Amino acid sequence: MKKIILGVFLLSFTQIIRAQQDLPQNPEPGKCYVRCTTPDVYENKIVKVQITPEFKKLKTFPATYETIKERIIIKEASKKLKVIPAKYKTETVTFVKKQGASSLKIIPAKLETASETVEIKPAYAQWELGAPAPDCESSNPDDCRYWCYKGYPAEFTTIPKQILGVDATTQSSPISEQTGTYTKRVVVEPAKVIEEEIPAEYGTITKTVLVKDAYTEEVIVPATYEEVTKEVLTQKGGLTTWKEVECSLIEYSALPINWNLGSATLTSQAKNIIDTRLMPVLANNPGAKMEIASHTDSRGSRTNNKALSDRRAQSVVRYLISKGINASRLVANGYGETRLKNRCADGVTCTEREHASNRRTEFRLIQ
Repeated sequence: MKKIILGVFLLSFTQIIRAQQDLPQNPEPGKCYVRCTTPDVYENKIVKVQITPEFKKLKTFPATYETIKERIIIKEASKKLKVIPAKYKTETVTFVKKQGASSLKIIPAKLETASETVEIKPAYAQWELGAPAPDCESSNPDDCRYWCYKGYPAEFTTIPKQILGVDATTQSSPISEQTGTYTKRVVVEPAKVIEEEIPAEYGTITKTVLVKDAYTEEVIVPATYEEVTKEVLTQKGGLTTWKEVECSLIEYSALPINWNLGSATLTSQAKNIIDTRLMPVLANNPGAKMEIASHTDSRGSRTNNKALSDRRAQSVVRYLISKGINASRLVANGYGETRLKNRCADGVTCTEREHASNRRTEFRLIQ
């Protein structure tokens, strides 16, 4: 038991020595310092994701015909005999009245639903300050604390898209040929002895002939794409040195954003406040981390208030990231109704002005 107690004491003493060695060298009384880190440097890259493939559309044109008239013999020339007259017989002649062709039917292309997963933020890790040891005997809040190198997984997004299943084709159907008939008389036995010429007789028939068969034309429908922005780590950051800052910046300062009831959406006025209040602080303290803390009053459930404050703090952080601030320098915390500034807890009757003082968004520099 004594060995265990001695071991714990030695471990605590070692941590205290390390913590003191890690503090700023030669600090001045009355000055405030913050640990600055070299942030991870990311580069936004645009990735094109195919949403729909390239495919073709087919258009059919029917066969075209032309009607023509043709002169034909309906009675052949012959000779008339005075003594023995000529003998005839009647024959039926078949002809093509309309030539055969084909018709085309379009079978359209079929698209299938698919998806593609894109990494929008890679995995990363950062140093974070842990809570003080519960058995720490020192009254200094910076003693008995440790640093953890905490990893965060990559983030992905899934993009729906369509792929070509079966391309468009055509199906051909035949159009039957149409025939017609006509009759004519032909000589079986010519006249004999004395011959007389009997002239031929003519008629006219109508025919429908194919001018151009059915055909198709192709129209190419190009593929469509969607651009996705993803972060790519180009330079790994790490711990650097302590930096002197204004003491007021390590204490919570008000960010006077007037949120709409139940909303976590930033108005144009709120964005202007962030631009003028937070951006200069981050620019003048490169490498320093900033906490965005959001609070609600006690009205409503604790769960809903916590969720609402989380969303509001995240809205501020996302806007700062969109303005070029590295995400590793920002921490969003929603405290809900856990840090009321006055007596207006659940069940206490308060004025609207008293409740309003608890609905606030704050910021400060942290290690």
